[in-house]
Amino acid sequence: MRILIVGGGGREHALAYKIAQSPRVERIYCAPGNAGIAALAECVDIGVADTARLLSFARDRSIDFTVVGPEAPLVAGLADVFRAAGRKVFGPGAAAAALEGSKSFAKEIMRRYGVPTAAGRVFTAANEAYSYLDATPGPWVVKADGLAAGKGVVVTDDAAEARRAVQSMMVDRVFGAAGDRILVEECLTGEEVSVLAFTDGRTVVPMLAAQDHKRVFDGDAGPNTGGMGAYAPAPVLTGELAAVVREKILLPTIAGLAAEGIRFTGVLYAGLMITAQGPKVLEFNVRFGDPEAQPVLMLLASDLVEIMLAVEAGRLDQVPVRWREGAAVCVVLASGGYPL
Repeated sequence: MRILIVGGGGREHALAYKIAQSPRVERIYCAPGNAGIAALAECVDIGVADTARLLSFARDRSIDFTVVGPEAPLVAGLADVFRAAGRKVFGPGAAAAALEGSKSFAKEIMRRYGVPTAAGRVFTAANEAYSYLDATPGPWVVKADGLAAGKGVVVTDDAAEARRAVQSMMVDRVFGAAGDRILVEECLTGEEVSVLAFTDGRTVVPMLAAQDHKRVFDGDAGPNTGGMGAYAPAPVLTGELAAVVREKILLPTIAGLAAEGIRFTGVLYAGLMITAQGPKVLEFNVRFGDPEAQPVLMLLASDLVEIMLAVEAGRLDQVPVRWREGAAVCVVLASGGYPL
């Protein structure tokens, strides 16, 4: 098989590493890739947003299967375009990817189908958000509705900082259209954990739980980032809690989307807080996490390509997913000034 990986980060490097281990794979391409990936795949100078060129490349090189790494092309509908052209692709269509592309959409799905999450409200005007902050006790979580590369969340117990977050997102538009609407939520307390799961729209197979650490500086200080490191498995998710996450969060979300006429295929990522009342959803993502994918995939014993093909074909229940004993860790190196 010829595989095209879309993306160019550490997550895509981990995907290339695992895909290269499959006996089914003849050749791997990565667009745009990076210097590390170049040791495993032929890197192609096509951006992740250039759907037309990616599709043309897939046709010209007789690509058998395309794996989409980042969220932005999924939210933009890359998988829909490829499927409409008769090409196999790993990742959800735009309707399902809205679960990450719009936090207000995700919140509504959780409300409709009883998925536990933080209380909060959606705002389309800054003045309304300011009034809500004045009327409710902190701490607060202020979130841009759309994609913000993992940086559109501010957690604070300082009312002035919360107002600045609203100003930054809605008035200054530092995240562009992603800040056209925002969410202000209660701040849940507990320990965070990330649970990723393969799903073909019916069957849901959770992966090993991971824990990422988002603050940019040592000692859990500084602003949130897309993730400065992660490890797996995360011991906070016991076997009992893992069963709760599957039955109360993952399955109802996939079934809820299906009830809305939306089939989700690919990886569903649930960012959770383990509270005193049980696991609650902080956010959903619609792809492998970065940096969570790096440690999780290192512990996967099964053939990743076989799993992904089964997901696309709707036969995930026929493929065993096995894990290695032990643990894995990823540490992120970032350029100076990140994430500001």
